[in-house]
Amino acid sequence: MVDEGTALDNPYVQGFIVPVPAGNQAGYRKAALDMWDIMKDYGAKRVVEAWQDEVPHGKQTDFYRSVKAEDGEIVVFSFIEWESREACDGAHEKMMQDERMKGFEDEKPPFDGKRMVYGSFAPVVELTKQPVGA
Repeated sequence: MVDEGTALDNPYVQGFIVPVPAGNQAGYRKAALDMWDIMKDYGAKRVVEAWQDEVPHGKQTDFYRSVKAEDGEIVVFSFIEWESREACDGAHEKMMQDERMKGFEDEKPPFDGKRMVYGSFAPVVELTKQPVGA
């Protein structure tokens, strides 16, 4: 749904999964692109937002349970690449102070952020990247 920026070798990665109303893909995509405009100004190198395609229901745990998805919601998986943890950490406070962030406060978010699951990850293994569709 969104793939902006340039992939890095050995990036520091922030990952997210979030429940989104199934009919709100356009709203989510717009919010993601608006946020990318801010993140890239503070050092983010790439963002990928992936709309649910094939997400099975598990017997004990799954993506739906992790975000307490409700009827009519799907799961979005996304990640942001940074050059380093220091770049990521240094950008956060600056982004929160950016005047453009105030625009998000005035809009109804396209998802329930209280049920978002997120974390930051240092790479251990990175396999050869292949172009999409190759």
